[in-house]
Amino acid sequence: MGGQVKSISEQLKEAQALYDSATDLAFKNMAEEEIEKLKLDLKIKEQANLPNNAILEIRAGAGGDEAELFANDLLKMYLKYAEKKGWKSNIIEQSTNNIGGIKSVFVELRGEHVYAKLRNEGGVHRVQRIPETEKKGRVHTSTVTVAIIPEVENEKIELKANEIRVDVYRAKGHGGQGVNTTDSAVRITHLPTNIVISIQDERSQIKNRDKALKILKGKLYTLRQSLAGQNIANQRSNQVGTGDRSEKIRTYNFPQDRITDHRLNKSFSNIEKILAGNLDTILEKFDK
Repeated sequence: MGGQVKSISEQLKEAQALYDSATDLAFKNMAEEEIEKLKLDLKIKEQANLPNNAILEIRAGAGGDEAELFANDLLKMYLKYAEKKGWKSNIIEQSTNNIGGIKSVFVELRGEHVYAKLRNEGGVHRVQRIPETEKKGRVHTSTVTVAIIPEVENEKIELKANEIRVDVYRAKGHGGQGVNTTDSAVRITHLPTNIVISIQDERSQIKNRDKALKILKGKLYTLRQSLAGQNIANQRSNQVGTGDRSEKIRTYNFPQDRITDHRLNKSFSNIEKILAGNLDTILEKFDK
């Protein structure tokens, strides 16, 4: 399949070169039609090469309570989008605050072309709005990081025993109280990359370990596929960044009812409609 993708890419470059050099209008139109056909063929072949299912990771970044509240808004948006697409969703793990916000969450999404459809969502999402607790009407800026982690087959990622450290501990609830009486929570650290995955959702230590390993393998697959050749210490930050306000792929400006995607260099109105799961308004622009 990789050879087919390369062949189509080469054909696309040739068609683009013909389009750029053409002086005859009819010939230019033919080249343009060929370019559009090849783009579609390339997209189909690339999707066939990608893992199907994915795990969505959302983490509150800079901004305290407001960042955690917006993380919950994004979670609802993706869950509603998944429902519209007919995908199955399952919250693997989440950490919440006491005002309805989310500190972090992992969601398993299963369906047709989940990873291909959502992979451009990875990055820092910045929100600008007036918090409900803001008495002076000032606009606050907060950030949330999103990562789209492919669910990969076991044989694609090999984990060596000396590369991981597994720690078990007692699961904690709000305020730090123990939620069960056994050490069922699991923390897995991948030593070469320092990626840490903690899961305490299940009462079974084995089930939590399996979930953590699945997420870790997906993260490693993403690193090796899309960031090959870069310094391993900088790889994870390429998708989720540090959560700093200056790093962003998208800005949600509530006072101006405008969402700006900084990679597309395009703005979209009607924030509430998009947050209600109508995400194709933006995502379909990446296919153009």
